[in-house]
Amino acid sequence: MCAPCVMGLVEKSLSRRELLGIAAGVAAVAVSSAQAQSQVAGKAFSNVADLTHVVSPSFPMFPGASPMKITEVVTVKKDGYYGNTLEIWEHTGTHMDAPAHFVDGAATADTLPVNRLIAPLAVINIKAKADRNPDAEVTADDILAWERSYGRLPNGAFVAMYSGWDSRVNDAKAFVNLDGSNVQHYPGFSPAAAEFLVRERNIVGVGVDTLSLDFGASKDFKSHVTLLGAGKYGLENLANLASVRPNGAMIIVGGPKHKGASGGPSRVMAIW
Repeated sequence: MCAPCVMGLVEKSLSRRELLGIAAGVAAVAVSSAQAQSQVAGKAFSNVADLTHVVSPSFPMFPGASPMKITEVVTVKKDGYYGNTLEIWEHTGTHMDAPAHFVDGAATADTLPVNRLIAPLAVINIKAKADRNPDAEVTADDILAWERSYGRLPNGAFVAMYSGWDSRVNDAKAFVNLDGSNVQHYPGFSPAAAEFLVRERNIVGVGVDTLSLDFGASKDFKSHVTLLGAGKYGLENLANLASVRPNGAMIIVGGPKHKGASGGPSRVMAIW
């Protein structure tokens, strides 16, 4: 998520207590479903799901962010080989939010320990709520309901929200879902759920199938502040979570590794 213009709102929303809490956290540290899932023979797992959208200049963007540009530079016919140059905002398509995206001096994506990029995957399904209300949020009660069905979240888990919003990705207007006052409406994690996950559970990060970890109408981006301030990372615009079992899968995050990355486009897969 997050065009640069939102950051002033975040700074204004933070109390001294919250800033101190963030500092402590820092110190502690479109493919189709048929294409997305396939069999893998001879491995310790038998299924893989691609949780990554194809990114292009038409991909829905957080308001205020520039779409990517792809410029063909050389072709096989003319030059003997094919290649493009890319101009892209880090937070485009299926991408990572590193802690540094919201917290000055926090970890950038290129410095995240690689062992945090492979994790047990928990998929919290709120599609029924999101179908009724685009401002639906993952709550602490949703997480506890998942645990009643599947057991306590594993240590080092990655928690993903499935709202069904990825079905809108080919319609930018429906995906961003602005109202008459230019307020966005789509699901995300509630601040209380974010607080629960960082204080009561041991997770590496969270992900959503929408533009933002916070629900679209958020003005203070409190879930971002809480999660990234605790040293967790986020993944936004995930795809095909409906094809993944709620528990028992692992997530593999091919995160960005350019110097000083606040985040960046990522190739994300689930295996089970």
